[in-house]
Amino acid sequence: MRTTPIVAVANRPVAGPDQPTVPAHALPHRTPAELLVLARRGLAEAEEQRVDGLRYATAHLAALRAAAAVLAARARPAPGRRSRLTSVWSLLTLVAPEFDQWAAYFNASAVKRAAAEAGIPRVVTARQADELLHAAESFVSVVELALGLAHPSLLDELVA
Repeated sequence: MRTTPIVAVANRPVAGPDQPTVPAHALPHRTPAELLVLARRGLAEAEEQRVDGLRYATAHLAALRAAAAVLAARARPAPGRRSRLTSVWSLLTLVAPEFDQWAAYFNASAVKRAAAEAGIPRVVTARQADELLHAAESFVSVVELALGLAHPSLLDELVA
């Protein structure tokens, strides 16, 4: 049973005065395009990974980079002191509520990702790793479309 959120997301303008603010230290120091390139590279790396836990963790990291691209595009830095630590998934829901189902999905998988990264054996099955990789691929594509930075292969698929 697939639990991956399928969400249509319309293009929205980049951050402006009416956009939500995020603590400046929580914003990425790369452009949305750079983050999406890194996300695509991470997906390619995850596809090549034969160890289930590492495939899971690498795919999750690609999704994190795509979420960071949304933050980089749509959030304004908040003035003032650092606030408490906040996950990228919580910030994504604040900045782009249309991604809340994706944020919930990937937030729920974060504990398992951390365990897989720590090298705990058999924490992730092959099926779970494949499902998360598929979800991350879908999420990255949705983010690319939402930000107007669609990957060329995705554009080719849409035209065909």
